[in-house]
Amino acid sequence: MTSPVLFEERIADNGSRIGVATLNAPQTLNGLSLEMVDLLDERLQRWAVDPAVALVILQGAGDRAFCAGGDLQGLYRSMKEHQGEGPWANAYARRFFEHEYRLDYRIHAFPKPILCWGSGIVMGGGMGLMMGASHRVVSETTRMAMPEITIGLFPDVGGSWLLNRMPGRTGLFLALTGANLNGSDAFYAGMADFRLDTARWDDFNEALLHEPWAAQPGGPGTGNIAPRSINDGLLRQVLLAHEPSAPLEPGPLRHNAFLVNSVAGSNRLEEVYEEIAELKDHADPWLARAAQTMLAGSPGSARLAFALQNRLRLRSLEDVFRAEYVAALVATSYGDFQEGIRALLIDKDKRPRWHPATLEDATDAWVQQFFVEPWPEGTEHPLEDLGRAELG
Repeated sequence: MTSPVLFEERIADNGSRIGVATLNAPQTLNGLSLEMVDLLDERLQRWAVDPAVALVILQGAGDRAFCAGGDLQGLYRSMKEHQGEGPWANAYARRFFEHEYRLDYRIHAFPKPILCWGSGIVMGGGMGLMMGASHRVVSETTRMAMPEITIGLFPDVGGSWLLNRMPGRTGLFLALTGANLNGSDAFYAGMADFRLDTARWDDFNEALLHEPWAAQPGGPGTGNIAPRSINDGLLRQVLLAHEPSAPLEPGPLRHNAFLVNSVAGSNRLEEVYEEIAELKDHADPWLARAAQTMLAGSPGSARLAFALQNRLRLRSLEDVFRAEYVAALVATSYGDFQEGIRALLIDKDKRPRWHPATLEDATDAWVQQFFVEPWPEGTEHPLEDLGRAELG
């Protein structure tokens, strides 16, 4: 049986190694299962302490997607199995979110360069993998989004941290609308660092093998410079040498930046929701589609995404992951998550019955349940050690 994640170590001219991890489920657009998460995490732990490995590449099999999301089918089955039993009873959801968030955090904190090839579709769980990478690379086919409002969830995998760091009110607009971004807008929103054309990807990988990577601390020629600094610089040079010469044209987000900041400018969600809703018949199809997606999406998800961004604005990445874990676990029991997956992927009727049905019903009091730790008293938060012993 073929592994859902393929691993390779390419040997450079000087003997250093480049670790390559390929998500290998192209039939599901490389959707991230618990098995894939665990395989990736175990191998990254090994590569982190292997002095011969200079850098890591994350990529997806096929040409359609890096990773289009998480294991919604598995989560749906677990929610059906434990319906009415409360969030903590769902052992699969507990493991999935804990392991996924730990992997995402490991990538953020990884001691070596990680290049993520975000070509094709990058959504949901794929965003969690890519956003922590030190070198985030997009192509002419990149399409990014955090469309969790359409399935009754919220932009998780550190999304509350990422969206808060985007220009102006961009992050709130994207959370509420799930709007798609191309490679150009990924740069504008702070979600990409470099770009390559897909036609040059193989040439770029070949060029990496001929660089003088510093794999051993204090190795020949490194002097007092840390290997990480050397390798970051070498990787940047190769990326820039293969960058397309044509300038980037502004994407729809940047093109509409003034309007986006205006409609999402209020500190009251009701006002923001109303302003965005008025764009549903806009002449710009990107804006119209964004508004229509919000209006068809879960009102509870809109309230939860808004509340998370406000609560976590100044919190650390570790705190964001811990808060999102609680909210995600509660969502498997009390939110619209199960119904959203049913309508989109199980029955495929695309007619979810949201509860609460309106934003007015999804009140500030209603959303507080997503911040209450659902485990028995005296139980430690499953991500309590994040940032301390996590890399051990």
